[in-house]
Amino acid sequence: MTLYLDSAIISEAKIASKFGWVKGITTNPTLLAKSELSPTETLQQLKEIISGELYYQLTASDFDGMVAEGKAAFELIGSQTVLKVPATPVGFEVVAYLSPNIACSVTAIYSAAQAVVAMEAGAKYAIAYVNRATKLLGDGVALVRDMASVLAGSQTKILAASVKSPLEAVETLKAGADCLTLPLGVLQAMAVHELSEKTVEEFGKNGRGIFG
Repeated sequence: MTLYLDSAIISEAKIASKFGWVKGITTNPTLLAKSELSPTETLQQLKEIISGELYYQLTASDFDGMVAEGKAAFELIGSQTVLKVPATPVGFEVVAYLSPNIACSVTAIYSAAQAVVAMEAGAKYAIAYVNRATKLLGDGVALVRDMASVLAGSQTKILAASVKSPLEAVETLKAGADCLTLPLGVLQAMAVHELSEKTVEEFGKNGRGIFG
């Protein structure tokens, strides 16, 4: 299981990098648009901040344009690259073409059938938008559960995005997600519980350690 930061803000990436347990960064066109830097400059800085995988989503809509953009992203990011390719007919063709040489994920999957196609195309990850799927389909966690069922035993992992709370994160993992990408606030909330804080406070008042 892997936790990623879902952001293209340099300051947030620097905070997450200090946690020690965030293994990569996912971006998309909307997140890159929020950066004060150009997409190229943002990606160049992000790859220096966290040594793990860095996801870039293709914005071109035709096969040749998507292939060219994917290759350009790989030249920019290098071995950390994971391309995010939309779950469309042409997107699946692009994954099948690029995946032998560049790690690919299929993003915006809304059915288990699409997850099967992503697997057969060679995708390393199948990405489900959990909270968004709940709003549009009624149950995003059920979507993840169905994806996990059809992908069982394959090399394609489920990456859950659009996760808005620690509770939703846990339910998504219980449903079979392999990885989560979370906004900084949710990542921070994952590490906090008021009872833990209270217990530590009690130890501090009543206990002793090697530093007195």
